[in-house]
Amino acid sequence: EVQLVESGGGLVQPGGSLRLSCAASGFTFGDYAMHWVRQAPGKGLEWVSGISIGGREYYLDSIKGRFTISRDNAKSTLYLQLNSLKTEDTAMYFCAKDLTWGYYSDYDSSSMGQGTRVTVSS
Repeated sequence: EVQLVESGGGLVQPGGSLRLSCAASGFTFGDYAMHWVRQAPGKGLEWVSGISIGGREYYLDSIKGRFTISRDNAKSTLYLQLNSLKTEDTAMYFCAKDLTWGYYSDYDSSSMGQGTRVTVSS
């Protein structure tokens, strides 16, 4: 059974930083691209960032230069470093595995964990 457990969220002031983690189990982590997705209060899911099996990074335009995705295949863990946070980054953040084994395509929403909440407020 695929299990993804997100952690690292919290309350931070604008301009602050957080590091999110996602511990994966139940599948071969290194065989899948991985993604971060967020849901702001009252809004739908928004893809934020993805990383291929080989480590190529992809970002939503609005977070480029502020967020950094990374992965540690030995630990089956995905990370998202959030810097220069803005109030509009307030959301529940989820990690998700890719839909397709061995390729970079789209996130599998059915694989998402419970999420970790990020609140940016002064």
